[in-house]
Amino acid sequence: MSQYARYPSLAGCVVLVTGGASGIGADVVRAFAENDARVAFLDIQDEAADALVADLATATHKPLYLHCDLTDIEALRAAIETVRTRLGPVAVLVNNAANDDRHQVADVTVEYWDRAQDINLRPQFFAAQAVHPHMRALGHGSIINFSSISWRNGADAMAAYATAKAAVLGLTKALARAFGPDNIRVNAIEPGAVMTERQRQLWYRTPQSIEAMVGRQLIRKVLTGEEIARMVLFLAADDSAMITKQSFIVDAGLA
Repeated sequence: MSQYARYPSLAGCVVLVTGGASGIGADVVRAFAENDARVAFLDIQDEAADALVADLATATHKPLYLHCDLTDIEALRAAIETVRTRLGPVAVLVNNAANDDRHQVADVTVEYWDRAQDINLRPQFFAAQAVHPHMRALGHGSIINFSSISWRNGADAMAAYATAKAAVLGLTKALARAFGPDNIRVNAIEPGAVMTERQRQLWYRTPQSIEAMVGRQLIRKVLTGEEIARMVLFLAADDSAMITKQSFIVDAGLA
């Protein structure tokens, strides 16, 4: 039995998660499914997505996976319409998808820069734009954008990614003001060094490297995707009904 809060307002709620097949996104999908939400998620990792759906087959509402390249905005719009047709209007949007590849400033080309924004920033706007009519018709909604703490201290090995993640906060504030009259809340989350499988494979390959990162945190425990998912649930649920235009750092006090 989970020791963590459950949110009755999420039961039966239609939730859309981008990049939900693995990492933090998969933890978010699981968290919503465990709260009896009707979850759809978009990704291009078919094998991982199918495994996640199979793992959640006994949930009250089996998650819906749709293959979608988020850099293709027309495909994104079509996928969101499919969610509306099959599950109903989207009440919660979690703009999670991202790619935090490392790069040296001197190596960044125009094409690389544009690709980074196409993955890390542009879909957040157009997904929000597409679900706005759903939420307006419902009379409420919650949009949760994913930023990152990477931009705050100057991420020199990921300048394009950090720029996109800083821009997410500006986008969040703009959309909160634009959508507020329709009772739609827009907030952001800035995760710290979440030790997903991808992070362990690419950037934190040894126990020593993980320990070094944890040693920079005020709370000396490995930060997991489940911790981020719990913040997502709160911002999606009615419990946070009067919170909008905010950004929440979840990084264990990383220095």
